[in-house]
Amino acid sequence: MIGNLCRDLSDAEATEAFGKSVAGAVTALRIDRAVVIYLFGELGAGKTTWVRGFLRGLGHEGATKSPTYTLVEPYQCGGRDIYHFDLYRLADPEELEYLGIGEYCHDQAILIFEWPDKGRGMIPAPDLCLQLDYLSDGRHVIVTSENLELMAEIASL
Repeated sequence: MIGNLCRDLSDAEATEAFGKSVAGAVTALRIDRAVVIYLFGELGAGKTTWVRGFLRGLGHEGATKSPTYTLVEPYQCGGRDIYHFDLYRLADPEELEYLGIGEYCHDQAILIFEWPDKGRGMIPAPDLCLQLDYLSDGRHVIVTSENLELMAEIASL
């Protein structure tokens, strides 16, 4: 069974606040393995803005850079290693093998993938998926997960 939640986010601040809330939901469950989040949406839909909020929800106070050219930006906060991947420029999923994708998947990791379709077959299955879409005045987010406990935590926000 898959849980599903939809929300309208009025602006960048609301997108960031939602990311911060989801970070709280993820940490509240005390998941003791790698957590994998997929972010879908067109260019400029707010994926990196959401990640900034998520990181702030874990206590990160510095800048949040888009990993468009570096493929991955690492962070350490909330007692976890967070890896923010942007696979948009990936030509072939096999390139992730050269990046050492397996080394990022450890018990204290949170892996966030923008453009996860580009890594198909090489990245772990998601615990949580977010689809961010444009509205005339903001964004619409659809959150899905097979982890119903996580979805209940997010729905209570």
